[in-house]
Amino acid sequence: MSWLTYVWETYLSYRQYKMCKATPRVPPELTAITDQETFSKARLYQLDKMKFGFYSSLWNELETTVVLLFGGIAFFWHLCEGLAARAGAPNHELAVTSLFIFGGSLLSTLLDLPWSIYYTFVLEERHGFNKQTPGFFAKDRVKKFFLMQLVILPISCGVVQIIKMGGEYFFIYLWFFTLIVSVSVHVVFAAGSKRSSHSNAYFFGLFKEKKIVLFDTLFEKDATTEGENGGIVNEENVSKSKAEPEKKQQKKTGCNNDEILGVLAHELGHWKLSHVIKNFVIGQVHLFFCFMIFSLLYTDDRAYRAFGFYDYKPVFIGLMLIFMYIFSPYNTLVDFLMTVLSRRFEFQADAFARRMHHASFLRSALIKLNRDNLSFPVYDWLYSSWHHSHPPVLERVRALGKID
Repeated sequence: MSWLTYVWETYLSYRQYKMCKATPRVPPELTAITDQETFSKARLYQLDKMKFGFYSSLWNELETTVVLLFGGIAFFWHLCEGLAARAGAPNHELAVTSLFIFGGSLLSTLLDLPWSIYYTFVLEERHGFNKQTPGFFAKDRVKKFFLMQLVILPISCGVVQIIKMGGEYFFIYLWFFTLIVSVSVHVVFAAGSKRSSHSNAYFFGLFKEKKIVLFDTLFEKDATTEGENGGIVNEENVSKSKAEPEKKQQKKTGCNNDEILGVLAHELGHWKLSHVIKNFVIGQVHLFFCFMIFSLLYTDDRAYRAFGFYDYKPVFIGLMLIFMYIFSPYNTLVDFLMTVLSRRFEFQADAFARRMHHASFLRSALIKLNRDNLSFPVYDWLYSSWHHSHPPVLERVRALGKID
């Protein structure tokens, strides 16, 4: 199934790549959105990203295949068992699970590092989006790795313990545990504008902790100005970080105040229409269903034997095999359906901005952000339907109409 998904997504990417190659000039219907210079830059950026994607996705697929064919999962688990025994914790499943997760994450990070370095310091640098120094990149990677371990390890051990001790209906306790974790971390977000010049804005949070995040790259500034932090807008306050100019003024990027209001109207549409809550509820129902099916499958010897576990059935291995491999077709279908739903929500939030008489401002902001992010505006319909949780800018501009 993994290779079928890879072939399908590569086919979609090839369709988009061909369309990008075959469109060197601005199509007539896009002349109101972009000029030829910006269009050409966006086209080259898109082609570079797609070529990178072809190579990196093939590498990842070959990597996964080698691990599965040569019993890499079972080998690494037994290696962690040996390390746990030497540390004085033989046959301690939580200790072995922790070593397996930490070691697997470290190995995955190291294998991915050359690709990340190339993408950041070659591809993004070439097109003017990289804001990281090598030192910041290294510190950021190390910090993120250990922070992730501090979060993942206790949660994973908690999940394993609940499954081991929860009895026949452990999936109910497991779902409740993940519900608490999901609510707790729902307000966590990354200060992305310190890492990239791409503009962004989004709504997040539940209950009284709802906020709108506006990255400083969203605000109007000189093209070469370096920003530092994103702004956060809650229901009572709007805060905007001040970026210190580091280079001479050239041309303006970002949005003016009216356009920022258009973006805010769109994000408030997500709040008014309860999109975050709807997504959260759908996600929790989906998770409960998956845990219930998992409870019926995880003791089946055949799944473990297929991956090299003949005498022992570790709980975490069962979770990994079932959720990553056995559920793979179902996960692919759910991902596509959530993409369709997300696109619908985006159109609804745009329609809300229009009802608030901010359509012209939002339309202008979308065009500017498309330009600043070098987003290529021409997409193959099948590629876009499968990949884009946000509709392409031309579709959104058309839906907003010409007048408020």
